[in-house]
Amino acid sequence: MKPRVLVYRASEQDRPPGIAAAEELAEVAFAPDADSLSEKIGEAEVLFFYRADRASLEGAFGGAGNLKWIQSASAGVDGLLFPALVDSDVIVTNARGVFEDSIAEWTIGAMLAFATGIVTSSADQRRSYWNDDRHTERLAGSRLLVVGPGPIGRAIARRARDLGVDVEAVGTHEREDPDFGHVQGPEGFHEALDRADHVVNTLPSTSSTRRLFDAAAFSAMKPTARFYNVGRGVTVDEAALVEALSNGRIGGAALDVFEVEPLPESSALWQMENVIVSPHICGDFEGWEEADVAVFARNLRRFVSGEPLVNIVDKSKGHGAG
Repeated sequence: MKPRVLVYRASEQDRPPGIAAAEELAEVAFAPDADSLSEKIGEAEVLFFYRADRASLEGAFGGAGNLKWIQSASAGVDGLLFPALVDSDVIVTNARGVFEDSIAEWTIGAMLAFATGIVTSSADQRRSYWNDDRHTERLAGSRLLVVGPGPIGRAIARRARDLGVDVEAVGTHEREDPDFGHVQGPEGFHEALDRADHVVNTLPSTSSTRRLFDAAAFSAMKPTARFYNVGRGVTVDEAALVEALSNGRIGGAALDVFEVEPLPESSALWQMENVIVSPHICGDFEGWEEADVAVFARNLRRFVSGEPLVNIVDKSKGHGAG
């Protein structure tokens, strides 16, 4: 018999593009809301977590007696994991391989916007100010620090090196790495910040990463350095970031994620001319939904065939297992 798949936060009228590939392999049903999730989850062996709603899934999870596997439509799984799921035997996989390149391109674009002065030119244009008494910068020869050398960090590093940027990384432990060379452990975090012209945060949300970028971290950075956050908003003390930007402790920031989303209208970040605000879309390239469903369908084929799943998440750590 075909396995039973439940697609959460989708419906027959709002079908994920490309889901027909999964329907060739399994009996697919849709749960557009919390009530239908609670009603149908008991029969499902597989749950495709197409749109994030952890609270509803947590509420329905007690009835998921047949559930063996959850596929997240996101690379990050902080919007999915809850204690009962972490403690269960249910396998969780993510959308690794879908968003790395688009996030890397966004990051390089933001680095170029600062280095070439496009951010300043845009601000000057809004007030009809002609300022030709300034220079651009070269990315070549600058230093990029990637904090969180996972798949997204690697994609950013490769593109930065193509532009002549020197790259280093800080990870969970000190080691040698084929992409980054010597990776610093947490004990070298502040020293590495002091060397960097560009600091990219790709960290997931875990108990050890919450507000890792605090006042001390921003104080360790050069006053000319720029900060880029494509990880999770809760890894940054946003008040400390605003203060560092306001007082010239760092040179600028490009932010796609925030502590509170949508970013409140009252946030000082909206009005800062040395800040790029992006509404958590840096990975959402045209066609990402089809690519995301394709990852699920390929994994579903492995599930049906009894092969090991790919993109398995280490639930205890809250991110990909490798």
